[in-house]
Amino acid sequence: MKFTDGYWLTRPQYQINSPQEVFDYKVDGKQLIAYAPYNKIKTRNDELNLGMTTVKLSSPVEGVIGVKLIHFDQLPKGPSYELADENPDVDIKTSDDEISLASGPLTAKMPVRKDFSIEFEADGKTVTKSEPKSEGEITDTGDKKHYMREKLSIGVDELIYGLGERFTPFVKNGQVVDIEQKDGGTGSEQAYKNIPFYLSSNGYGVFVNQPETVSFEVGSEDVDKVQFSVEGQSIEYFIIYGPTPKEVLNRYTRLTGKVTLPPAWSFGLWLSTSFTTDYSEKTVMGYINGMQERHIPLDVFHFDCFWQKGFEWCNFEWDKDMFPDPEGLIKKIHDKGVKVCVWINSYIGQKSPLFEEAKQKGYFIKRKDGNVWQWDLWQAGLGIVDFTNPDAVKWYQSKLKRLLDMGVDCFKTDFGERIPTEDAVYYDGSDPKRIHNYYTYLYNETVFDLLKQEKGEDEAVLFARSATVGSQKFPVHWGGDNLSRYNSMADSLRGGLSFLLSGFGFWSHDIGGFEESATPDIYKRWTQFGLLSSHSRYHGSIEARVPWNFDDEAVDVTRKFVDFKLSIMPYLYTEAVNTSNTGTPLMRPVFLEYGQDRNTYTLDKEYMLGSKLLVSPIFNDQGEAKYYLPAGKWTNVLTEEFFDVPAGGNWYEGTYDHLNLPLLARENSILVRNEKAEHADYDYTKDVTIYLYNMAQGTTEQKVVDNHGNDAAKVTVTRDGDNFIVSADGLSGDVKVSVHDDGKIIDGKIGEFSL
Repeated sequence: MKFTDGYWLTRPQYQINSPQEVFDYKVDGKQLIAYAPYNKIKTRNDELNLGMTTVKLSSPVEGVIGVKLIHFDQLPKGPSYELADENPDVDIKTSDDEISLASGPLTAKMPVRKDFSIEFEADGKTVTKSEPKSEGEITDTGDKKHYMREKLSIGVDELIYGLGERFTPFVKNGQVVDIEQKDGGTGSEQAYKNIPFYLSSNGYGVFVNQPETVSFEVGSEDVDKVQFSVEGQSIEYFIIYGPTPKEVLNRYTRLTGKVTLPPAWSFGLWLSTSFTTDYSEKTVMGYINGMQERHIPLDVFHFDCFWQKGFEWCNFEWDKDMFPDPEGLIKKIHDKGVKVCVWINSYIGQKSPLFEEAKQKGYFIKRKDGNVWQWDLWQAGLGIVDFTNPDAVKWYQSKLKRLLDMGVDCFKTDFGERIPTEDAVYYDGSDPKRIHNYYTYLYNETVFDLLKQEKGEDEAVLFARSATVGSQKFPVHWGGDNLSRYNSMADSLRGGLSFLLSGFGFWSHDIGGFEESATPDIYKRWTQFGLLSSHSRYHGSIEARVPWNFDDEAVDVTRKFVDFKLSIMPYLYTEAVNTSNTGTPLMRPVFLEYGQDRNTYTLDKEYMLGSKLLVSPIFNDQGEAKYYLPAGKWTNVLTEEFFDVPAGGNWYEGTYDHLNLPLLARENSILVRNEKAEHADYDYTKDVTIYLYNMAQGTTEQKVVDNHGNDAAKVTVTRDGDNFIVSADGLSGDVKVSVHDDGKIIDGKIGEFSL
């Protein structure tokens, strides 16, 4: 939201007051409070008829400093994000010239009786700064709305990332971003997953602790600042120090909620009925049997909307015309070794038998006149479940529990973005503007908590579209409604990388695109990308995404990349555990691993899958790949191409058939694989092959977790010149070793090797 007219003037409808100096201060326990009037005080007369901002500094996590700017101290409104308080030690210093609060390596400083500013320092350097006149309390003289604003400096070479799953350019400099949940597809400035948190290339992050709409001007209104503003009388933000991006994400997820580890089986292939296709028990079993007949492993089958009767979404009842024996069908699917997921949302159409029940019990969001808040978008006359009502939560969970009792394993929690902000009344009195973005948290928490209760904490998993701060506790999330086009495939990746830099660990997307019919070519290229993502699901709107609907080669491509993903589960799940522990996403931008190489800072069409593998999807029907490799030795694990990349990194080009693409292991990588795996959930320590790629001199260790995420084995490789000693503690059965070094391959068993 813009308030100024160029560099010198204020837009005529706004009146802006900014703190001019710290006039007084006090220490309240571990909190430093400053009082900053809107003029400098020279005489007692200056203290009259004058407003001020109260500035509160605190620290909930070591290395994180919170700043709350208050104009009028009003009654709190709900809801608010759930934040941790680790109660770290702080160092508060005061003097006649300066006051400061330090938490770990990060310090916030304010001068006293001088031009107002807040400077954030770490390791002897300025991290960012709120310079004079950056903070503002702002009144719109027309509609009398009030806003609070902050502007933080950005450096000459500083790049800004994150702010949720955004499909606009990966680097956010120059963009206007409004943090407001919208159902806008994957090709516009709107987003399903809006997170008021950005990550800087200079080793810090900023989280604005406001669930309502936050308007960011990222080097746009003031090209040397990131500005953020909210409607209201106060604004709170946190500076989160690194100094590396991984450390920033670690502190951010400690503050807002650690990433939950999904069950191992969820990393396998998910196959959907798709949306508007015709399907019945016969169709569903035909898809599942067809995959097995073609030797394509399948871990989850998903029933999309029409498992229920149209106009009755959601009634949580199977359409008995199409599925006369749902319990029997689920058992047949389970007997094939496949889990079952069903689509749900939190909207209940007026035709649904549940509508009247929820209406009478007061379980819907209401209008001010007492009626249910209804409209016709999506389903005729739908009402929206009010999850601020504890009884509504229990009621909703009771409907889902019946499905779990039938054998359903998990839910796709769709929608949650179109939540009313006008003429809306919530059970607990929540502010409609604050709950609009937050609603998805309550919705997905309701479902996830039930899954934990009924299935166990290690088995709970969702397939969710909308998200807000803290939703990383309810994985996984998928990208939403994309198109069956290469541009949209690239948009999806760019949005996913932005999302994963916003505190989330796991992400998926509709393989082949959701809208439109997919060509065989894009289906096969998207299959490569999809099976080299955190989570993998075939889904479409108007056609079933089974590979034999495209061509024979699509079957081969699907089989190869499903097999490959299952084979590397010992590696992937070990990396996933690290994601849960640290907040570093499983799929990640290349710069998270190669921050010393500034050429990686803008890469958004390739990514790291875990810490060892670089993936460059192909976005054209000529099979042409253009990709960047940082300095070091790289080996394509599919083609055995070897690259000795010089200092400074290099760009490469190549043409690949549908069975291959740039999929490269970095030097000194140990990948434990089981190439006979038939599901994603198996014993990761038995009958495996240890792949060694361009190992460094000296000793390298790689742990392996089991399929519950517990440390289970450790591989140790010692290299002395061309001689190797390979040992494995905890691996069993037929354990093989495959050494890949400078283009050479030597296969053998545990023990000693020589090139």
